[in-house]
Amino acid sequence: MRKIAAYKRLHSLALLILALDQVTKYLIERTLPLGSFYPPHCIEVIPGFFSLVHVGNTGAAWSLFSGYPKALAIIGLVALVALFVFRKSLQLKLPQSQWAFGLIIGGIVGNLIDRFRQGYVTDFLDFHVNDFYWPSFNVADSGITIGVGLYILFSFRQPVSEES
Repeated sequence: MRKIAAYKRLHSLALLILALDQVTKYLIERTLPLGSFYPPHCIEVIPGFFSLVHVGNTGAAWSLFSGYPKALAIIGLVALVALFVFRKSLQLKLPQSQWAFGLIIGGIVGNLIDRFRQGYVTDFLDFHVNDFYWPSFNVADSGITIGVGLYILFSFRQPVSEES
């Protein structure tokens, strides 16, 4: 029980990201039909800048490796196992590592659920300026991206002890 408590930040944040990801995807899947990308089929939140859409992404970031959902699911599972195996060298007991990897793990699990459940990841956040569209993404993708960014940032700083 003590070993689990040592990772409470990581577990709590991973569960929070996972829950937010799955709830938001559920709401989008119930509100917009798959393939809703352009007006009037999407929900324009800020016209010309931000819309809620419903697209299925069989790839990874920016639709890389599209059409290989099983391979990407295996990579996600391998990443989770690697995080567990290398938890000591990744210093997962440190608070800053728990923040970063809680976001990453919650995001990986959120997208894995989609891949196993439907063969693609539901993306729904769409930012654009006129005809320039940033690739659509979701809460899980945000968690992974922010977590990786935090880990890189923290790697340049002195470690904070576990007691902090």
